[in-house]
Amino acid sequence: MIESLLNNNMAWASARVRADSQFFRRLSEQQSPEYLWIGCSDSRVPANEIVGLDPGELFVHRNIANLAPPRDINFLSVLQYSVEVLKVRHIIVCGHYGCGGVRAALDTERRGLIDHWLQPVTELARAHADHLDTITDFEGRVNLTCELNVRAQVEYVGRNPFVADAWRRGQKLAVHGWIYSIRDGLLHDLELTIENARDVDALVRRRWSSNA
Repeated sequence: MIESLLNNNMAWASARVRADSQFFRRLSEQQSPEYLWIGCSDSRVPANEIVGLDPGELFVHRNIANLAPPRDINFLSVLQYSVEVLKVRHIIVCGHYGCGGVRAALDTERRGLIDHWLQPVTELARAHADHLDTITDFEGRVNLTCELNVRAQVEYVGRNPFVADAWRRGQKLAVHGWIYSIRDGLLHDLELTIENARDVDALVRRRWSSNA
């Protein structure tokens, strides 16, 4: 079966060349995306495809539950490179409804190493337990937590020193919070866009006022 992947690649590359004979030459000469995508590793959420962008137009970082951990060197390297070298203008944090990582953080099963990775989601759910516990449907709790998780990651990105330094330099950079529905293939803007440090503070104030 693995051979079919190589055959698929050959067919894809040939189709690209037929449509645009210079496509790969241009692609090999530079990378200048305007977007950094921070998304989930879920195979049903292909970043480029769902936003209709070609290779080279979207810089992508994916992990389980679309986290932006402030001490994860992999994430930090991607963030610094995209902001300081590629000079992206938009960072998109995109979660998705029904996320298996979020579901795992909410149930009581032990799975090993992944429990440590998902600890920020578990703590987020505890912080919102009063609200989440009123939702009797487990899938409903999962989906609300998916939205809350996007909000938390947008805040983490906005608080990150690489992003804060970019804003201090006057660099144009916006962070957006989106969520994707696998059921219908549509993206939803959660209206969490931040473009400077004041916006981050306002987002935090909104969070606390909504918890009051």
